[in-house]
Parts: sequence; C-alpha cells; structure tokens
Amino acid sequence: MTTQSERNKAFQLNKEGLAYYEAWQIDKAVESFSRAIKAAPDNPDYHLNLTRAYTRGGHYDQAMEAMGGYLQTETNSDVAARFERLFSTALDDVEVALIEGMKKLEMSVEQIGKGMQMWLEYRITVGRRPLRTPKPELWAAAIAYAIAKINFIKFSRADVAAVFGVTPPSLKTKYDDIVHTLDLMPADYRYFTGEVNPLDKLVEAAQLLEELDRQFQEED
Repeated sequence: MTTQSERNKAFQLNKEGLAYYEAWQIDKAVESFSRAIKAAPDNPDYHLNLTRAYTRGGHYDQAMEAMGGYLQTETNSDVAARFERLFSTALDDVEVALIEGMKKLEMSVEQIGKGMQMWLEYRITVGRRPLRTPKPELWAAAIAYAIAKINFIKFSRADVAAVFGVTPPSLKTKYDDIVHTLDLMPADYRYFTGEVNPLDKLVEAAQLLEELDRQFQEED
C-alpha cells in the first residue's frame, strides 16, 4: 500500500522528470520517472512517462519494457488496447498508406523506415490523448511531409497532399500536431538520413564559440 508521503514524493519526481523530458535531458528524465515508479508503482502515468522518455532517447527495447509496466497498471481499457497494438507485427492502416505514398513520392527505403519510426514514436509520445485515425492517409501524408522537410526534400504541401488524396489544409493541421508532439526540427537526428548532418556543424560552431569566449574571459 502506497503511503501519502510516497505518493507526494512520486508526484514531485514525476514533475521533475517532465521538466527534464521537455528540456531533452533524457537520462535525468529516465532517472526521475524510474524513482517515481519505485515510490508509487501503481500509477500508470509514471510508467507511461518513462516509456515516452526512453522513446525520445531512441532506447526502444527499454521503452517496450516500460510499456509493459504501464499496461499492467492502466485501468482505461480503451487506452490500454491502443497501446497493446504497438506490440503487433502487422501493419496498421497508417503504415500501409505511408509505405504506398512514400514509394509514389520516390522516397528512399531508409526514409520510409524513418517514417515508420516516426509513427511509432508519435503513438507513444501522444500518451493518453485521444488518437483517432478514420482517415489513415491523412496521418501518413503528414508523416511523409515531415520526413521530407527534415531531410530538405523540396516537396510542396500540395504535392504530398495530392499523392495521399488529402487536402493541403488538413495535411498542415496534422503536420503541425506531429511537429509539436515530437518536438521536430530541421535535420532532426532521429529522422535525418543524409551522410552529413548540418546540425553537426552548428554544434561544432557552438563549441568553438564557447571555447573562444572562455579564453577571452580568462585573466592572464
């Protein structure tokens, strides 16, 4: 039986973990969520947040293990059923539409794989928010467009919408949601397929600037 003191401790640890998660301090987020679970193991939110943190960090084996802990504690059967489908090896309707559409756009096999990865990560990251897919082609179009934008492929929104049989405005709505939920950026390391990532140069430049500033501030 979890005491009130343990619940309070877990609540604070989970709050701390969410702050780390938003700041992309994944290791610290994982540690905080893990400690929250230890203090209050029956709270499904803490297990789900740990799953989301592992997913954002690209640690999929650990994410699926954490998902198992979440499913053991989730009391909402509809939400649990949605996450249970993540363990299925069969393609869902969005994945089928995604593969077909990205092939029509002549995107590479690696980029199609990144699209599949993005859909998996979105379904986990969205958490308990309602996720309805009555028109799977719309979700598939948004993911394909996101992968194209991240990899600097110059498709217009109208081009992608036409291939998937959706409207540009509805595509934009879903695209904006995916960008916000997954915190996407140009050349995002998670989904970029090129040999040289331009973000590497930005990191190197920032490190050089930091070193130059340190040397400048040093006293003789």
